[in-house]
Amino acid sequence: MEKAMNEYHKMSIAEYESNLANRMKVEREREREYQESKQIIAEIDNQLGY
Repeated sequence: MEKAMNEYHKMSIAEYESNLANRMKVEREREREYQESKQIIAEIDNQLGY
């Protein structure tokens, strides 16, 4: 998990946990990606007629 955090967000878990600004940045990125994924799934479902 530490490796993934460091590679993707360029910070350690300790930095994430100890700094509110870092945590908010990561969580905003996660939320944005989640919303994008939901949109893609909705578009595919629509094309397939679900």
